[in-house]
Amino acid sequence: MKEKMMDAMQKFSKAMFVPVLILPIAGILIAIGNVFTNVRLIERFPFLDNPITTGFGSILSASLLPILTNLGIIFCVGIALGLAKKKKAEAAFTALLGYLVFLYAMNKFMELRGMLVAADALQGSGQALVLGVQVLDMGVFLGIILGIIVALIHNRFIDTTFNNAFQVYGGARFVFIVLIPVVVLFAILSSIVWPVIQTGIDGLGGIIQETGNFGIFLYGTLERLLIPTGLHHLIYTPFLYTSLGGVAEVGGQVFEGARNIYFAEIADPAVKVLSQSVIWDARGISKMFGLLGACLAMYQTAKPENRVKVKAILIPAVVTSFIAGVTEPIEFSFMFVAPVLFVIHSALSGLSMVALNIFGSRAIGPNGFIDFLLYNLPLGIEKTRWPIYIAVGIVFFFLYYALFRFLITKMNLKTVGREDEGNETKLYSKKEYKEKRLAGAGVGVTAEVIPSSVPTDSISALITKGLGGDSNIKTIDNCYTRLRLKLKNPELVDETLLKEETQAKGVIKNGENVHVVYGLTVPKVREELEKFLGREGEIE
Repeated sequence: MKEKMMDAMQKFSKAMFVPVLILPIAGILIAIGNVFTNVRLIERFPFLDNPITTGFGSILSASLLPILTNLGIIFCVGIALGLAKKKKAEAAFTALLGYLVFLYAMNKFMELRGMLVAADALQGSGQALVLGVQVLDMGVFLGIILGIIVALIHNRFIDTTFNNAFQVYGGARFVFIVLIPVVVLFAILSSIVWPVIQTGIDGLGGIIQETGNFGIFLYGTLERLLIPTGLHHLIYTPFLYTSLGGVAEVGGQVFEGARNIYFAEIADPAVKVLSQSVIWDARGISKMFGLLGACLAMYQTAKPENRVKVKAILIPAVVTSFIAGVTEPIEFSFMFVAPVLFVIHSALSGLSMVALNIFGSRAIGPNGFIDFLLYNLPLGIEKTRWPIYIAVGIVFFFLYYALFRFLITKMNLKTVGREDEGNETKLYSKKEYKEKRLAGAGVGVTAEVIPSSVPTDSISALITKGLGGDSNIKTIDNCYTRLRLKLKNPELVDETLLKEETQAKGVIKNGENVHVVYGLTVPKVREELEKFLGREGEIE
């Protein structure tokens, strides 16, 4: 039961990435639009004061803001697409239809029950206009729930076929036929139950607000601690895109979620100071500064004869973390061989968010230095107080460095370059860590038998061999940095081969679910692997 629940959560976490990875693009373009309409920048650079650039900036920001106010449909389609096991395009299209059915079903039911408030009284009523239809304001939660419902029905009935005259009603059409009554009933039930649920969500948001810095610390710590499970997306997504992260009115429109409020405020010239929401997207300190200090400590504590190789291993990981905010290559260098360092790292990440909150900085850099420049510098110091962000980052660089160096030397931790004689300097995997523990306890470890029938003339062939062969691979998918697979027998995985021959940064096994970390190149890795296995398109 535990494995089934974890498997379901892994799938949901992966599906959340479909819409979540798109939204930062909208934010970056809104920030660029703000560059061309920022009064302070126009005063400093007079050539920007012309109808072409200011008009372009205004159009760019205005055209992308509606994405933030229509996240329900984006998450509905994205999650249905992500959770569908096959024929994903049909699942996404069905989700769109289901969303429209839900809106009009709820609107009609509320009209018949006399539940609709006057159009001029929507503010604070718990109701909103969604795609021009007045319904209860369920926000992103509607998209998430409906996306899951659509995916479940799609996966169950997509292979349904009929004979004779009813053939035309099979497949995706039958999915929609089954979906209609389910969605209508869900709309009716939601009309009655959702106000109670919303009260609970508002109460939880109030608790988070009341806990203040403790809530921030807990949020930041858990967001890092759950990385080995791949479920850390489930921690930050609700705060960034739902009412748990705050509710604010900007330019006459109501926005939910810390990141949505941020994007709306940076696009509105009338906003002079960004909202002081308790939780916001402040994950960049550990990515841009903290882990750099950790890497410096690992380099300086490495054995002298290994430092050249350690430098070659850590420098690309440092650049990736600082520029793009991808931290897993560094985190996997100590996560399993020195778990105490990972716990310290998680706590420091939470503490860095507390520090930013105490000093009143609302700067963000969720995906590294490039994001930091685009989001914060054009807004000026008054809005974001970004120099405080830099100052806090420098402090945490030295804090990470001091703590990591002290613990590594004091506890003789076997981080990169400090391996016992005879062991190769490399980034260790979870399997190797467990084998070391078993060997230390006097338990014999038998090498895994890997099929030798797979050709080894390409990276995809090596990955296939490392995963136990073609027949061992049930499903293939990916998120931002990981190749996510479901295997028949995870014990056939050769982590040494994957790390040494395919440059994998780490391997995580949880039941049948196996994650292989490749970083930002993972979409290409997946594409080539699917081509090699002849599984292009959707995979069951």
